[in-house]
Amino acid sequence: MATGELWREPEVLDTDVAVVGSGGAGLMCVLHALTARPDLDVTVVSKGAVGRSGCTRMVQGGYNAVLDPEDSVELHLRDTVQGGKFLNDQSLARALVDDAPRVINELETRVGCFFDRRADGRIHQKAFAGQAFDRTVHRGDLTGIEIMGRLRDQMFRLGPRELEDVRALDLVHDAEGELAGLTALNVRTGDPLVVRARVVVVATGGSATMYRVAAPAREKTGDGVAMCWRAGLPMRDMEMLQFHPTGLLAGPSRMTGAVLEEGLRGAGAHLYNATGERYMARYDAERMERSTRDVVARAGYLEIMAGRGTDEGGVSIDISHLGSGEVERRFPGMVARTRQIGQDLATGPVQVSPTAHFHMGGVLIDADCRTDVDGLLVAGEDAGGTHGANRLGGNGVAESTVFGARAGDTAARLARQRPLRTPVQTEVRASLARAYAPLTRSLGPWPFDLTRRLKEIMWRSVGVVRDGASLENAGKELAALADEIEHIAVPGPPQVNFAWQEALDLVNQVTVARAMAHAAAWRTETRGAHARSDFPDTHVRARYLVQRAGGDGPAGAIASEERDVEFSHLRPDDLEGRPGS
Repeated sequence: MATGELWREPEVLDTDVAVVGSGGAGLMCVLHALTARPDLDVTVVSKGAVGRSGCTRMVQGGYNAVLDPEDSVELHLRDTVQGGKFLNDQSLARALVDDAPRVINELETRVGCFFDRRADGRIHQKAFAGQAFDRTVHRGDLTGIEIMGRLRDQMFRLGPRELEDVRALDLVHDAEGELAGLTALNVRTGDPLVVRARVVVVATGGSATMYRVAAPAREKTGDGVAMCWRAGLPMRDMEMLQFHPTGLLAGPSRMTGAVLEEGLRGAGAHLYNATGERYMARYDAERMERSTRDVVARAGYLEIMAGRGTDEGGVSIDISHLGSGEVERRFPGMVARTRQIGQDLATGPVQVSPTAHFHMGGVLIDADCRTDVDGLLVAGEDAGGTHGANRLGGNGVAESTVFGARAGDTAARLARQRPLRTPVQTEVRASLARAYAPLTRSLGPWPFDLTRRLKEIMWRSVGVVRDGASLENAGKELAALADEIEHIAVPGPPQVNFAWQEALDLVNQVTVARAMAHAAAWRTETRGAHARSDFPDTHVRARYLVQRAGGDGPAGAIASEERDVEFSHLRPDDLEGRPGS
């Protein structure tokens, strides 16, 4: 292979299973794969520190699972599908609610997690919005740290190969078109890597950081979805980006957008506009603050846009009526977080705003995490369909661990069947040439400037409330941005070059953003997280859009087809007349 001046011949690493991502889905995949087959060679490719980056560790609220005899998986399924406005892939939703109790038991008994207990010794489950039963398992308001810390401990026992600060670039294939592995880049050294693998599991997380106010970890830039898009895989529900209703407002600080979790509203927190009105009565008089995230986020946005927001452009959440001691006891992590920015959740109202949080859209998978490509599995937020048009709080970390476990089980089976394959060198060269291109140019756009433009475009035009004219403009602006990305110039060596990494992030973010805007323009209704001011009603017929790349590069064409949702377990008329329907 001919090399350029900027990179050496890539090292080739062989492994049975390559897991891309080290959050809840990735580490549960490793746990299950190596439990099923301890002889497997498993490699974790992590853009950050294994088990200490990503978003699962940021989960405050908890984990939905049916544990109480008075609860049922049928009720959990009903809440999940009703919350998803019947856009869900119901086979995935069913797998989620069926497996969640078993996985909670596994997290406690095998992984070693400590969850809060009731006085009688049973696991404590708290109220979360949009659910008809209090089923959210938690560890105070630091549930994600508990789960990820214990999973990280398991990695020391299992001993997978860990490639930290290594970003995956592209999936690559052999001469017959079969999946052969992936290309990658060592962020610290700037050196390329080719990972040959029998099975690849993509579990990198979502892409909400493309918005001006956003909750996720910085490294969550749609890398997995973009990789799969470039490989031609089909996507669904790409317009469905959830805005959490209560993200902190902290000015230019990176704390802006950080979530104050669902449990506050479940515990009785009130939301107020700048006039002191408890405004949720205008949007959901029955459930008030305990309405679903899409409804509460839209309500806050509309209050702000109507001029009833604070001077800082937000609304207020207040739970101080429970008493400062009770608030500190139940929500210590959030109290500490608000005090860091000069406010105090325990003693008074805190300013919040809708914040881009979770992408319900992603790669089409089956219940065993298989995709259209043999040997390629996708788990967690990179996959679409489980949550439909809106994700219930507490179903996110459940999805990551449930489908991470399923991916690990599937990977262990597939690794027996698939041989190691040799990637076509033209694919490897093309992938590396794209990645290193910004370093070869002396003049061109600065990536951080383009990132700021992307965030403003998405916040303004593909945000909480959308309309046809804004979405049309967004499509044009994103296409122009995609063209500009092709000319980014980044100075300096490849080693620890943050501007270069920003450029690579931007390629992935714009790739995903264009698919999102395209799907949002197609959906001429309001459904769940997708609100259209020009189409406020919801269609009787539930349909979804399947998209895939129709051309090369982030500016390439988008091919799409419409499909009807299959009501395999629940139909909308099954819920007529029932409470909360």
